[in-house]
Parts: sequence; C-alpha cells; structure tokens
Amino acid sequence: QVQLVESGGGLVQAGGSLRLSCAASGRTFSRYVMGWFRQAPGKEREFVATISESSIRTYYATSVKGRFTISRDNAKNMVYLQMNTLKPEDTAVYYCAAGPRGGSAEYEYDNWGQGTQVTVSS
Repeated sequence: QVQLVESGGGLVQAGGSLRLSCAASGRTFSRYVMGWFRQAPGKEREFVATISESSIRTYYATSVKGRFTISRDNAKNMVYLQMNTLKPEDTAVYYCAAGPRGGSAEYEYDNWGQGTQVTVSS
C-alpha cells in the first residue's frame, strides 16, 4: 500500500500553466505505475496520463497530449503533472493514483489520493 497526497492545484487563466505534485509514502513507490485522473463536475472520472515504474513509458489521453507532461522522481517518492496551455475544459479535480500494472482504466489502480482542484477561467 502507498498513501498519496496531491498538491499544486488552483485557479489559472486559459493559456496558463500549473504543475501538480503527488507525494507518496512508503518504500515501494518505485514498484508502482503512477497515473493521473480527473473528474469534472457532473462527469465521470477520466484518465489523464500514466508513467511506468522507471519512467521509460508514458501514455496520455488524447485531450491532453502535447500539453501535459507526467514525470516522477523515485528518489523523492514524487510524481508530477506539468500542465501547459490550459483550457477551461481542463477544470476538474485531479487525482493521483498508484497501481501494480497501471494503464488507462481506474480498476488498474488500487491507491488514490484525495484530489486537488484545478480551475481554468476563460
């Protein structure tokens, strides 16, 4: 098990940038695939990005590809989501997740953070 705490959310104007951080507890962080998901008001939670244990592989949702970058620092037990060229439709609660296999489906992750709000104004 790993505990996850997100930070870095806030209010930003369209076209701006934010970097989300996720701090993980535990000595096994480097064994987990990490992911970011988001949930907008009235919508289902959706996949944003994932990164493999050693950062070799990353995968993005089509809606964020080219604007968002996921990265991790296993020495610090941290995962990040750099978000550039933000759009109002990126407004959501963003969740960090950890799983043994990872992927783009929620069921592939068994550890979740509490979420951080990102609001993009037009």
